[in-house]
Amino acid sequence: MSQRRPPPASAVAPWPYAGLDAPAAARLGWRPTPFRDFVVKVHQRCNLACDYCYVYELQDRSWRDRPAVMPPAVVRAVAAAIGEHARAHDLPGIRVTLHGGEPLLAGADRLLALVDEVRAAVPPGCEAEFGVQTNGVLLTAGVLDRLVEGRIRVGVSLDGPPAANDRHRRRADGRGSHADVARALALLGSGRARGAFAGILCTADPATDPLACYEELVSYAPPAIDFLLPHANWSYPPARSGHAEWLIAIFDRWYAAPRRETDVRLFSDIIAMICGGSGRTEQAGLSPCGVVVLESDGAIEQVDALKSAYPGAAATGLNVLADPLDAALRHPGVIARQLGAAALSEQCRGCAVHRVCGAGHYAHRFRAGDGFCNPTVYCADMFRLITHIQARVLADLTTAAPGAASASCTVPHPPKL
Repeated sequence: MSQRRPPPASAVAPWPYAGLDAPAAARLGWRPTPFRDFVVKVHQRCNLACDYCYVYELQDRSWRDRPAVMPPAVVRAVAAAIGEHARAHDLPGIRVTLHGGEPLLAGADRLLALVDEVRAAVPPGCEAEFGVQTNGVLLTAGVLDRLVEGRIRVGVSLDGPPAANDRHRRRADGRGSHADVARALALLGSGRARGAFAGILCTADPATDPLACYEELVSYAPPAIDFLLPHANWSYPPARSGHAEWLIAIFDRWYAAPRRETDVRLFSDIIAMICGGSGRTEQAGLSPCGVVVLESDGAIEQVDALKSAYPGAAATGLNVLADPLDAALRHPGVIARQLGAAALSEQCRGCAVHRVCGAGHYAHRFRAGDGFCNPTVYCADMFRLITHIQARVLADLTTAAPGAASASCTVPHPPKL
């Protein structure tokens, strides 16, 4: 089935597609940041039908026009493009995430063959790390053994206890996925597979008891947990409110634990940025984006969460079968995510926590007919979460070393929306 051609990006999102002045940014000192994270869509279909999925359930339907499995010719082109990019920029290391859809539908043989192609293509001295992000349903002991042998780390998605997870993460016939995911996580937590456990991905849901959710996730002893805000924006707002309170309840439980049970990347990053460091997640901060998505037909795309904004929002018009990855570095959408504070709205730049918040996830800033130069639709939630964490950290710093806390750690007033 062919999609109707979407309107030009400049009409739907005037900024950055009509309003970003790349030459002016270059004159002010902006230089492209090479890609270091490569999300490879090895399989374009899924065996679950999660109701919040940005690939299948929201605005973009481009998956219908792409091959279900990445063809061998595209695999070779993807590997060559990654190797060329790493060589051109003398990258010391890269990360490749095998993604979908559900990547395990491609089968372990295909995944390992792709990994071998990329390893052969990257230049000497460039350390390539590989991971797979899976819903866990197909992660059997046999498949896990193959992934461990291939030095591929495994991240699994789970949204909390059975009832909470199965409210959203279901099969097309309505059956839940929790039991299968719990079995997969048990495999990851034992024996030699433990070293391949990358962590758990969880989408925040204020309808779920936050502490019950955290206790369920941490019971599997993951090395890291990533809590994600549901992909929403000003044109398609969140279905529920209360995300800040939900995350704060989990933060307080995590932060006050007598020992650090796991790394919650969103919280760790906010603490690091409050103290002047940088972040690792896309949900906060001003670090330049170094992520690129390679679709099953070879299309070079921006972060795929943009599919939640409008049809074609992630597209660059480029393909590894014909174009180098460097060409994507000149795309307005990529430039906008590498400009730091210069890409923020005037309202965001006037906010006291803008260097920590960074206007939130880029996809969450979208407003139809306006574009992406807006605060995140979760602006109030991000402000509440950041200032809560800031107050806790400031109190601890003051207690530990009175007078040592920086004046920049004072708790600011909320922005006016």
